[in-house]
Amino acid sequence: MATKQILRAQLRSYPANGHSAYLPQARKIVLEFCQNLPSSTNTRTFISNDLQRVAWQNPHVEFVVKQRNGHEPIARGFYVNGRDKVIPLQEFEVNGVEKKVQLLLDSSGAKIKQLKRGRIVESTTEAARGIWSGLHVDTPFKI
Repeated sequence: MATKQILRAQLRSYPANGHSAYLPQARKIVLEFCQNLPSSTNTRTFISNDLQRVAWQNPHVEFVVKQRNGHEPIARGFYVNGRDKVIPLQEFEVNGVEKKVQLLLDSSGAKIKQLKRGRIVESTTEAARGIWSGLHVDTPFKI
């Protein structure tokens, strides 16, 4: 009896988000600020004091700091699905800047979708138990 040869490429599992694995969606965070504008003061403070800690906590993300003279500070997140998100930082304190960077890190990069009117939950499959009806019980439902 001949045995079937198993190739190494056939033994490879493909990563996917699920109950046993999580793949971070953010691949790059760019912080852009002005050296002279007062609205960039808190962003500069965050970059000098806290950015290294955040970068160490997220080794899978590339952090880039760009100086843009004459422009308001922004944080731009790039994601594995090819999309990007931009958040202006001029009105935030130092901890607010950190929260917005964390928001970019936790975000999926997917486009925000509006819920359709009249349908709260959309599903690809029917409910496991079906639709409840007062007529399908031993004693009928009375109001």
